[in-house]
Amino acid sequence: MHSSRTGQAAASDGTRLHYRLIGSGPARVALTHSLAMDGSFWSPVAARLAEVATVLAWDCRGHGASDKPAGPYTVELFADDLAAIFADLGWTKAIVGGASMGGCVTLAFAGRHAEKVQGLGLFDTTAWYGPEAPQQWAERADKGVQEGLKALVGFQQTRWFGDAFRAANPEVVKESVDVFLNNDVAAYAESCRMLGAADLRSVLGGIKVPTRIAVGEEDYATPPAMAEALHAAIGGSTLKIIPGGRHLTPLEVPDVIAAELSQLIEAAR
Repeated sequence: MHSSRTGQAAASDGTRLHYRLIGSGPARVALTHSLAMDGSFWSPVAARLAEVATVLAWDCRGHGASDKPAGPYTVELFADDLAAIFADLGWTKAIVGGASMGGCVTLAFAGRHAEKVQGLGLFDTTAWYGPEAPQQWAERADKGVQEGLKALVGFQQTRWFGDAFRAANPEVVKESVDVFLNNDVAAYAESCRMLGAADLRSVLGGIKVPTRIAVGEEDYATPPAMAEALHAAIGGSTLKIIPGGRHLTPLEVPDVIAAELSQLIEAAR
């Protein structure tokens, strides 16, 4: 069994941030989860990297065991939270990756803390959700607040996972739904509004580290066209479109995502 330990760091405003370290390999990899998940999201990927890397999987503010202060939230604030955990751990550099919301945070981190980034893994994500995003995300936030998170579960399950995966892996689906339902609804709403406002397009041209982008071919939360836009804007990046994958590929195909991160570890050597 690979080693795992937990810790807590304080953000600049005092918000307590919960994190876990998985594995004991020499490479350092910091991973940020998707909306309404927590650091446990990365467990299958981290287990596959445990021999070669020490993986930091943290709970963003408003999520998991971290504090859930009032908003507004921004992806830049979350990026600075991650930098506070780096400082707590004494990490100066790492491979930094994220899925969906975590990818937006990862891009913000690359923009604000470039000196700490050895490589970027951008999974099922985008730099910008488009001109309709503020309204669309506000509607989702309002639905959660007014009807409760249960009202969103059916929609989320089919967005997260392909039909065959859901049929074959009911326990993964159940764990994800349980984490989702455990969210603080006010923090969830703030995180939705944050994604509606997020625009990291100005960061992309300045990224100079190895960058690997992957997306499920059936992802309709952040469709392949969004990944193609990232790939076009980030010089030297690679793009993998995963056959049959939907939106949470680190859970659907952890082997594929771990392999992408392994390539970044190799490049950083």
